[in-house]
Order: sequence, then C-alpha cells, then structure tokens
Amino acid sequence: MARLITIKLAKSPIGTIRKHRETLRGLGLTKTNKVVVRKDTPEIRGMLRQVMYLIKILKVEEVPDTEG
Repeated sequence: MARLITIKLAKSPIGTIRKHRETLRGLGLTKTNKVVVRKDTPEIRGMLRQVMYLIKILKVEEVPDTEG
C-alpha cells in the first residue's frame, strides 16, 4: 500500500526566504491555490514541514499498489 498526500499552496511565497521558495518549486507548487499529489516519503514530509506556514494538506490516503 502506498500513501499519497494532496497539498495546496494556500499563501503566496512572495517575501519568504529563498530556500522556502525553492522547496515549494521542488514540490511542484508554483502558483497560489495549485493542488498537487505526492507520495508520502520522509523526504517529502521534511519539505512539507519546512513550508508548513504556506501550505494546506488536504488529504492523506492509502492506495493499493498496482503491479502490472
């Protein structure tokens, strides 16, 4: 079972430090109100923790692995 996290950029990164803007870009959050889905890994969790004041976590869900 894989876990997915749905994330929304709730606040504008204008005026934040450069490292946080780069973290948002790494997550794929480039515009306000954009929603992305990422795998739940320790690396992603660390990135989310760093920019928690700018984002909103909408959903964390379990999805079955599909092996083809």
